[in-house]
Amino acid sequence: MVYKIRIRRQESQKSDSYWQKFEYDGSKNSSVATVLKELNSRTPLKDNSGNIVTPISWECSCMVRKCGACAMLINERPRLACSTFLHTLKGSTITLEPLSKFPLVRDLIVDRSILFENLKKLNLWLESEAYMNPWTHEPRYQSARCLMCGCCLEVCPNFSANGTFAGAVAAVNAFRILNEEQESTHLNEISAE
Repeated sequence: MVYKIRIRRQESQKSDSYWQKFEYDGSKNSSVATVLKELNSRTPLKDNSGNIVTPISWECSCMVRKCGACAMLINERPRLACSTFLHTLKGSTITLEPLSKFPLVRDLIVDRSILFENLKKLNLWLESEAYMNPWTHEPRYQSARCLMCGCCLEVCPNFSANGTFAGAVAAVNAFRILNEEQESTHLNEISAE
């Protein structure tokens, strides 16, 4: 099947964004990450107008939903490119944009360093050896599944990269630390935040 791929591109935060269109003729079982890899493997990469263009900037480390680096807006919804398959999307036009709540680096890459800065501000790390209560294994496991990709913050009306609300990412990490930390002074610091 032939898919029309629309990508919002931008050289830097200071430059204007623009749309570029490509075609992908491939399996409906392909992931969006596979599509991006295939487009970038073309030599030279040409858009639908036949213009030679620079490779599409995007991030991916694992291709198996383990790192969160490939988070982006896919048809206006925050998703991971590696686990979003073409057959799950409606129609044959796929629109790709960077997450909007984080500073743009280039094309589909955003700077999510605020996630880690918020964890530092909230003292969300262990100061002592963790206590692993066997009765809390399942909740700990579920909270550890967070990839810190930023998708939850993209849809959160209370989060902005310049704001004081750290969002669900910080809440998940606070849950983990509060249930594992044994050092009482550090626990009190976390609880005070």
